[in-house]
Amino acid sequence: MHIVVCIKQVPDSAQIRVHPVTNTIMRQGVPAIVNPYDLFSLEEALQIKDRVGGRVTVLTMGPPQAEAALRKCISFGADDAILVTDRAFAGADTLATSYALAAAIRQISRDLAVDIVFTGKQTIDGDTAQVGPGIAKRLELQLLTYVSKIESLDATRREIVIQRRAEGGVQVLQTKLPCLITMLEGTNEMRFASMENMFRAARYPIRVWDRAAAGIDDISKIGLKGSPTVVSKVFAPKASEIRAEIIETEGNEARDLAVTLVGKLFTKHPKLGEAIVKQAA
Repeated sequence: MHIVVCIKQVPDSAQIRVHPVTNTIMRQGVPAIVNPYDLFSLEEALQIKDRVGGRVTVLTMGPPQAEAALRKCISFGADDAILVTDRAFAGADTLATSYALAAAIRQISRDLAVDIVFTGKQTIDGDTAQVGPGIAKRLELQLLTYVSKIESLDATRREIVIQRRAEGGVQVLQTKLPCLITMLEGTNEMRFASMENMFRAARYPIRVWDRAAAGIDDISKIGLKGSPTVVSKVFAPKASEIRAEIIETEGNEARDLAVTLVGKLFTKHPKLGEAIVKQAA
């Protein structure tokens, strides 16, 4: 069983800043972390490895400093790590990113066939949830999105049964391998890194691939040239200037509080009553 987990190094959203002139994300001075959603996928891959055996390869596309994120994953128990990095990838949107990662996974498959590809449901810096499905489409893999639980995996029959969250309930799906799975948040809890794996991660020779090593010949499909998405503006949300209002009443019963609250609402929004009557009619 060979599992590839696609991760991304992202800026810590709690400390993210936006350039006031260029409207782009300022990454300098902002701590970088492994995309939290990807960790749920990594843990699920490691659990499968614990149950049925196999190999877990972690893959990312990014600048050279993204090597730190891969070493973090090695410390959790991943077997191998590949960094796809090249100046030609700069400015890639989700379309170009999925193209580059799909090409890298094809290269990985030449050494050892890939049975499952895991990704997080989305990244905290883009929130598009498009890269996972894009990879599946390019590699012609069965796509299982928003997976909340893996019920069973039969490596011999090459079948997997999962639960995925859908509007109005939960779907139980069965499909053949190979497949691509995007995991939901909260599906598991990331294990602690062992001391042995931490030492291993520190000295592990991360494989670094440029576009040629990743099997990419057509540069028109990567980087800015292969990115049709145009971001017109990026901005941080403004802090709310409306302060909470404290309502005091003489009575302590719920009815007294409700009457006071409704009275405040109708006073502040004079047309509210008319709108309610119109809606009821």
